[in-house]
Amino acid sequence: MLHPLRHAPLSFPRDAQDASGGGDDLGKLPEWDLTDLYASPDAKEFKRDMDWLEKACADFAADYEGKMARLDAAGMLDCVLRYEKIDIIAGRMMSFAGLRYYQNTTDAERAQFMANAQDKITTFTTPLVFYSLELNRIDDAVISGWFDDNADLARYRPVFDRLRAMKPYQLSDELEKFLHDQSTVGAAAWNRLFDETIAGLTFDIDDEELNIEGTLNLLTDPDRERRELGARELAKVFGENVKLFARVHNTLAKEKEIEDRWRGMETPQTGRHLSNHVEPEVVEALRNAVVEAYPKLSHRYYELKRKWLGLDVMQVWDRNAPLPMEDPTLVGWDRAQATVMEAYADFAPEMAEIAKPFFTEGWIDAAVKPGKAPGAFAHPTVTEVHPYVMLNYLGKPRDVMTLAHELGHGVHQVLAAGQGELLSSTPLTLAETASVFGEMLTFRKLLAAAETTEQRKVLLAGKVEDMINTVVRQIAFYDFECKLHEARSAGELTPDDINALWMSVQAESLGPAFEFMEGYETFWSYIPHFVHSPFYVYAYAFGDGLVNALYAVYEEGDADFQEKYFDMLKAGGSKHHKELLAPFGLDASDPTFWDKGLSMISGMIDELEAMEG
Repeated sequence: MLHPLRHAPLSFPRDAQDASGGGDDLGKLPEWDLTDLYASPDAKEFKRDMDWLEKACADFAADYEGKMARLDAAGMLDCVLRYEKIDIIAGRMMSFAGLRYYQNTTDAERAQFMANAQDKITTFTTPLVFYSLELNRIDDAVISGWFDDNADLARYRPVFDRLRAMKPYQLSDELEKFLHDQSTVGAAAWNRLFDETIAGLTFDIDDEELNIEGTLNLLTDPDRERRELGARELAKVFGENVKLFARVHNTLAKEKEIEDRWRGMETPQTGRHLSNHVEPEVVEALRNAVVEAYPKLSHRYYELKRKWLGLDVMQVWDRNAPLPMEDPTLVGWDRAQATVMEAYADFAPEMAEIAKPFFTEGWIDAAVKPGKAPGAFAHPTVTEVHPYVMLNYLGKPRDVMTLAHELGHGVHQVLAAGQGELLSSTPLTLAETASVFGEMLTFRKLLAAAETTEQRKVLLAGKVEDMINTVVRQIAFYDFECKLHEARSAGELTPDDINALWMSVQAESLGPAFEFMEGYETFWSYIPHFVHSPFYVYAYAFGDGLVNALYAVYEEGDADFQEKYFDMLKAGGSKHHKELLAPFGLDASDPTFWDKGLSMISGMIDELEAMEG
């Protein structure tokens, strides 16, 4: 089924933890130039494409509805290509409207423009709902015959396989059209309410009014009093708005439960696993391996950090505190760019060449601005254009890593674009591969350049902390979501109910080094993943574990590694994770696979403990 809104940001910040108001000392920060999509909201090309889309969708329905089973292979190929073109035009328009909106989510004109575009595209594409429904009613033997007769059509086999994976969960044509038609006033509307509420929150810090990014940034301030001030103000404002956030979560979880029930989906997670092309038992093995490793990962690391900070017990505002031996110097944009580009070039000059236009052609929006969406993401737009990367760059070492991460997504998206619109989109479990690998390359370059034990300790601790935020924290988030959806299926949840579910995963994952302040129980409320992409978060842990295993193969000196790596990224969504990892001798369905990735983290903690003598 065509989803005009699938062209949403690919990567949210893992913990939405770092950002604030940047300074002039960072240098000139780049801004997006969206003219490769459209010159302006009133560009004649935008209207032309919207008019084309309306006619193309109507013509497509007239030509194919009720007739698909009678097509021959050549006719089916024409059908797929016409459908793909519609997807490109719809995606291009929604990308433009969405990216403008994310630049300033509090601007009424931008919000209205995006909502109007969304409404029109949803209306125009509703007649296309029959496409996947009819396709799933065609006999397997007929489809196999098409592939045998036409190699160009056979290239789209993964698209057919993904659609047909939904076959057991398909509703009637009428119900599917209804769900498609009402989507703009369902989840999409609640997502917008959440985004606009979060962007509009204000926090009073020492008589200065900050947005959420600026206030979250205080949690990484070297001054402990400032960190506590930020944490308590966040708790206060979240507490004042918790009823609204609880309403958003209750409604979205109930809407999901109703649709899942009608579709006959076995669990709330089934839809995510299907869209990720990953088996539930693989995710369960990942989750269990991480939870089992909490004591040797997060519990052990935070005990070290507690000692470094000279505390009897850590408070939540100490979790992302800089280390006492950390250099507080900000990293200017030019230096950040050079660091990441050199790390990419050292791995493969081709990777740096692909990354270069992001910096020179207006494909990155880096500055913190009022109303700008929080965090960071890479958005693929459509295969006929190019990706865009959004950051909130403040010059902290972690911001350099975020640049390396999102640029990795961008490189992946550029390489996968060669597959065409329907095959380029990578499932979330593999979508984090290039981003986390880009981070690892940058980290290893910095580590190799460390001149003192102290510098090495800071780099190792920072990487361990990031990995804990990526693996431990995200699996705890996943457990929270599982509990939330299970509890909501039994009835309405009060804010206190949701708070209790949140706290039930915090002590378990963070460990005995922590004490939790009053108010921390509401910190679930600002995390965008839970609203925009239920159960998205395990993809981060999947990606991190996968990259740790991949990097181990790279370090072992596989002479063809770079070539295999580029082939994997170029495959986009055309291959299953088993097929993509096989050339590296890896298999994510092997339960011991995850232990390899986790042992890399515990090995770094071993080194940090050894430094303590």
